[in-house]
Parts: sequence; structure tokens; C-alpha cells
Amino acid sequence: MTNSGKGGAGDLVRGVGPFDATMLVMGGIVGAGIFINPYVVAREVHTPALILGAWAVGGLIALAGAFVYAELAALLPAAGGQYAYLREAYHPLVAFLYGWVLLLVIQTGGMAAVAVTFAAYALELTGLPLSPPTLAIAALVGLAAINCVGVRAGSSVQSGLMVLKILALLVLIGGGAWFLLRGAVPPPDASVSASAPASHRGPLMAFGAAMVPVLFAYGGWQTANFVAEEVREPRRNLPRALVAGVIGVVLLYLGVNAVCVAVLGPAGLAATTTPASAVMERAFGASGGRWIAAGIALSTLGFLSQSVLTAPRVYFAMARDGVFFRSVGWLDPRRGVPTVAILLQAATAVVIALSGRYDQILGYVVAMDFLFFGLTATCLFALRRRPAPEAGSGVLARVPGHPVTTLLFVAACWLVVGSTLVRYPENSGIGMGILAAGVPVYFLWRRSGPARRAGGR
Repeated sequence: MTNSGKGGAGDLVRGVGPFDATMLVMGGIVGAGIFINPYVVAREVHTPALILGAWAVGGLIALAGAFVYAELAALLPAAGGQYAYLREAYHPLVAFLYGWVLLLVIQTGGMAAVAVTFAAYALELTGLPLSPPTLAIAALVGLAAINCVGVRAGSSVQSGLMVLKILALLVLIGGGAWFLLRGAVPPPDASVSASAPASHRGPLMAFGAAMVPVLFAYGGWQTANFVAEEVREPRRNLPRALVAGVIGVVLLYLGVNAVCVAVLGPAGLAATTTPASAVMERAFGASGGRWIAAGIALSTLGFLSQSVLTAPRVYFAMARDGVFFRSVGWLDPRRGVPTVAILLQAATAVVIALSGRYDQILGYVVAMDFLFFGLTATCLFALRRRPAPEAGSGVLARVPGHPVTTLLFVAACWLVVGSTLVRYPENSGIGMGILAAGVPVYFLWRRSGPARRAGGR
């Protein structure tokens, strides 16, 4: 099915090393949200301790999830990640439904929105005579072309963009620290509290509401598992990358929120919808705002690059199992990449970007994403009953505190789903409808030809 060398026709290439895998993990988490979401949390909870506490608790939940997915990666280092775990632990239908909503809702809608966000910031900075949709499509097509060259090219570009994202976040943290070291102080909360909407929930409900954007901002590390068959020594390197990458993001996120609270004050943070820009403008004036705009543009482009690289492996795995178009399972015999799957995803994202419906589709994403996030974690209970991997395979320690920590992570994911269903019933209902529509589609695929399990099983 695969090998650890360059691979011939039909083989994926093991071209992702430990550093690139870690950058993939971090790149799947860090997008534009961390530059904006701090104000959403501050509107729900109003003290520094609770604001930072929400991000710290979210980080612990993310780390628990990283350990779960690290063990899953060690037990079954297969292309498609979540798709493969759901197929082996439950039923091919469950796995197909995940790939179905990934292509139609979760991945491509998010990619379209991120591409348009990148274009808006890039055009504001450069003044190029292009429309946002034109530049967004150019970014999608360009990144798809790079990834068609080979997994090494795609992962190298992704790693470089992730390093720039880390630098942008460090500049934001350093700018806030510089502002405070100069002896400047934020305005009293009373001077801005009138413009910040107040939450009328009780303390526990308010903290729970604050956790929804926090957990969403921490999501995304699981996409690195999609490329498991292209990671060198995946049973060793992918678990390490998951844990190290999530820890790195938690530290960055806590640093960003600490300076936002310290520079703007809790109510000042709640009163602005552009907290990163507000911090940088206080620290460096108008030039600070331009720097952070460049950072957001880089961050969105890096997130887009990670999405273009990872998710097509799910559609490739579906086609290889015989439950999707056979052509999507084609590998370039010279480069060892699923070219058709990459182009399919890019084309779908382009159509959504042109339609202007990406904001609506994003409304469906949260419930679908976290539904499968939690469900995939439960696969650990089934996969642990399988024969252990061969000796010397490099499997790391089991999930600390399992089954309690695993169940807590699942509960946190499904609480997000429940909260989304209650707060956004129409959008969540449409997402569930798209999910349900995949059931007859799956059986149509099954009837059109015998499904093949990965590796010919």
C-alpha cells in the first residue's frame, strides 16, 4: 500500500519529517481567529482571571485531544486520519459521512472564507488592482498547484508560512509587552464599558459560552493525521508532532490573550472587534496596525496552505475504498500525490468563494466539526482492542488518564455541538440535513460497484 521510500506508481511519498509535521499541527490550529476571538470571550466573562482561565481550560482540553489523536495516529497511521479511524472502529458509512461533510461543509466552506479574508487584508496592504474574489481564487489555485508538485514542496511552503505566523504572534505579544514596559496603562474599564455588550447569563453559563469560541480557536490539529501515510516514521513522529504542536499553540494563545487583557483591559477588550490591531496601534501607532494586518494576511494564507495539503488525503482514501469517484484515488506516478483530490477540493472552494455563500456555510461548520471531533475520539476504545503494533514501531505512551480524559474531551466536543444547536438552530439544522443527505449517497456508491477496503481488504 505504501512504503517508506520514494514510492512508485500508486504509492504515497513519505516526504513529511518531524519539523514539518509539527508545523502542520500548528498550522491547522492557527488561523485568523486568534487575532479576533479574544474580544468574543471577553464579552462573555469580564475579569482577567476568567478570560485567561477560559483560554487555559481550552488549552488543557486541546492537549487532552492531542494525546487522544496521537495514540490514534500511532495505532493506525493511515491516510485520511479521522476517516480511517471511523471506518475501522465503526462502519464505512460513518467514515463516508465524515468525508462527505468535510468536502461539502467543513473544509471547503472554511477555505473559501479564509481565502477571501486573506485577499481583503492583502489588497488593503498592497493596493493591487484586483477584486477580493479574484485574489482569493488565485491563492487557492496557486497553493493547489504547489501541492500538486509533491508533498515535500507543499509541506515546505506550509512550514515556512507557519514560521512566519509564529513570528507574527510573537511580534503581537512583544508589542503588548513593550507598551506595558514603557509605563503606559490601559484606560479604566469604566471609560469603555458602556460600548461593550454585557452578558446576562449566570457565571457558569457565561463561562460555558466563552468556551465555544475558545475550543473552536484551538481546533484543527487533527488534520495533520490526514497525511499519516506521508510522514516519515509516523508512529513516532506524528504523535510527538501533535503534542508538541498543541503545546506550542497553547503558549502562543495564552501570551496573546495576556497582552490583550493587560493593554486594553477586560472591558476595552470586549468593546473592540479588532483586539490585535488595537494592541499594536497602542504600541506602535498606525504602523503597528499595518504590521498586524500583514500578520493576519500571512496567517490566513498559511492556514489555507495547510488545508490544501492535508484534507485531499481524506477524499483520496474514500476513493481508494471504492466509495467515491475512482479518479479521485489516482496518484501522480512521478510525484506520488493525489492530484485529482487536490484539484477537486480547490475547485469546490473556488465555487463557494465565487458564490459568496461561504459565510452561511461557516454557520454549519461548528456543529459538524465538533460532532465528528468527539466521535473520532471514541474510536480509541475500539482501536485499543486491536492487536498492538509491531515491536519497535515507536508507539508513544498511552493517553494519560484514559478513559477519564478521553471521555472528558468527548464531552467537551459534544457540549459545543449542543450549544451550537441551541444558539444557532437553523444553521445547525441545515448542517445536519447535509449530513443526513450523505446516507443515500453512500448506498448509491455501494450499489454502483463493490467497495474496496484500504489495502485490498
